[in-house]
Amino acid sequence: MEIIPAIDLINGQCVRLSAGDFGRQTTYDSDPVAVAQRFADAGVRRLHLVDLDGARAGYPVNLAVLEAIACRTTLDIDAGGGIQTEDSLAQVLRAGAAHATAGSLAVRAPATVQAWLARYGAETIFLGADFKGEHILINAWADQSTLTLAGFIADYLAAGASTFICTDVSKDGLLQGPSLDTYRTLVQQFPTARFIASGGVTTVADLERLAKAGMHGAIIGKAIYEGTIALADLKPFL
Repeated sequence: MEIIPAIDLINGQCVRLSAGDFGRQTTYDSDPVAVAQRFADAGVRRLHLVDLDGARAGYPVNLAVLEAIACRTTLDIDAGGGIQTEDSLAQVLRAGAAHATAGSLAVRAPATVQAWLARYGAETIFLGADFKGEHILINAWADQSTLTLAGFIADYLAAGASTFICTDVSKDGLLQGPSLDTYRTLVQQFPTARFIASGGVTTVADLERLAKAGMHGAIIGKAIYEGTIALADLKPFL
């Protein structure tokens, strides 16, 4: 299972939200590039970079940070937040992201994201399945769509997608454990998909359970910043 630390950006700083609430923001570091370098120095190979300013603005805002991380580390970066047009997608890829995550746009304009999958491939275009209960959330987690999590995944698998970052918004940033039952169900229902768990990962035991459940990867955010998982604890997974 791939270990993927997260850096969420607001005003160029490394932050975390609680349950997706922009009013419950904690700033952890003013230098996200240094944070990314610490991850790379620990042997981590992947990074999940979320432009929260971009998610609200509807276009990438923190491209300079993405570019700096890409230039100064060898991390394999998946970037999300504000990628609403093909120009924005191209900007993110030019700045150094190896993968771009389509979330809200994948719900609002599926034909656009399906065209991106056909043009750029499933190794480049990841699907962001941000969910609460059974439904997908959109617009920086502010609105609930009519799409169910399972329906969203089924539709995009049929369109050629392979990697889904599944974030339980109700657990994100709360350090209360991941949605294991949901993930087990998804793995059983869609055995060909690559699922990356996001939200709630708190301990090394959580990582062990996610690996046992068949997850392709696990994103770790607040647990690293709050110290419930140390970077040294990740070595057995790397």
